[in-house]
Amino acid sequence: MTTGPVVATAPITAARARQIADGFDLRALPADFYANPYPVYDLLRETQPVRAMPDGSWFLTRYQDLVAVYRDARLFSSDKRVEFAPKYLHAPWQAHARPANGAPLFDHHTTSLVFNDPPLHTRVRKLIMGALTRRAIREMEGGLITLVDQLLDGIEARGHGDLIEDFASAIPVEVIGNLLGVPHADRGPLRGWSLAILGALEPALTPQQEALGNRSVTEFLQYLEQLVAERRRKPGDPQHDVLTRLIQGEADGADGGRLSEQELLHNCIFILNAGHETTTNLIGNALVALQEWPDARSELLQRITHYQGDPAALEPHLDSAVDEFLRFESSNQLGNRRATAACTVGGVDLPAGALVTLCIGAANRDPAQFDQPGRLDLWRRDNRHLAFGFGIHQCAGLSLARLEGRIAIGRFLARFPHYRLTGAPVRGGRARFRGFLRAPFTNR
Repeated sequence: MTTGPVVATAPITAARARQIADGFDLRALPADFYANPYPVYDLLRETQPVRAMPDGSWFLTRYQDLVAVYRDARLFSSDKRVEFAPKYLHAPWQAHARPANGAPLFDHHTTSLVFNDPPLHTRVRKLIMGALTRRAIREMEGGLITLVDQLLDGIEARGHGDLIEDFASAIPVEVIGNLLGVPHADRGPLRGWSLAILGALEPALTPQQEALGNRSVTEFLQYLEQLVAERRRKPGDPQHDVLTRLIQGEADGADGGRLSEQELLHNCIFILNAGHETTTNLIGNALVALQEWPDARSELLQRITHYQGDPAALEPHLDSAVDEFLRFESSNQLGNRRATAACTVGGVDLPAGALVTLCIGAANRDPAQFDQPGRLDLWRRDNRHLAFGFGIHQCAGLSLARLEGRIAIGRFLARFPHYRLTGAPVRGGRARFRGFLRAPFTNR
């Protein structure tokens, strides 16, 4: 079941990993699993790469099997109504009748981009991507550098801080807030709402987590209703303002058309949540990993120093490092699909309707795809990791996430080359989203 904060350095022995793997159940994970799940994933990938779970679902850990599922969006649906009805409605889903008083979490997670199939997925993704062009993202770079430098100035003045609270989590909230045009004075609750809503995606929930998630969706929707009404009165530039673009929609082509009010509001929540949690984890995981891999840290610092004053030359080196951080500690560790027909995956026959969990964290450390996958290699070649997914559901904001990671990590190291942790970093105790809650450090 979902646990509380976990000290990230807690060890896990080979015998203990075997014990967890033998009884592996996503709905009943022990606390020490969250600190380091990879030995367990390694054992599952070696012995039961397509594992039948106690609840009747299937757990996949091989890279090639995940790619096969990602490739076939028709056979493996992303629509979560069937899967989420028992979780959030505590009742089976009936396709002919939507519950009159659906739970806020159910309504949100079954309407957002990532948990839908075409045509809704196609329409929403097209609208979002229109505001995340290569040119638009490049135009964000100056403002992002200013934001990061301001955060670093505050840390430098204090001489210490927390990698998550004072740095990693502050960056994506501002970036996505700017994309949606959320006034700065209104951004305080965004991270709390996001953590509660995404936390409710964990395989097992406590009643308290479910209640907090439902309340957070409701409060977020109430805020967005006001924001959308204001934007309807005063539209922004649709080339840069994602909210204006979603409101206005597009009527060209078979996949065009405006979003309904519910689709609009819930996908605004999705954009904030997706952009916030994963990028926070990317930056935090990277800076902690560099503490644990001093040779990699030294190599990266050498390149930052060597190319100082030439950002264009440094960029590909930082991009390579960011991709390796994403592979090594995938921000999003789990994905889900439902088989629309009987099929075979990895040599195992699955029935129609089978629920499948894709273990991205395990696939990104599959030795059949990556040489020495347990090693942090910042200059890894042909690094085709699955941290952003694959196929039609590949992350729409991947270029923006890479930009945020490159600037945040590069400028942090340039400013604080000798930073060190002053306490054990603490993870959030979640299986799906892997990141830290706290990581205290000093820059002196």
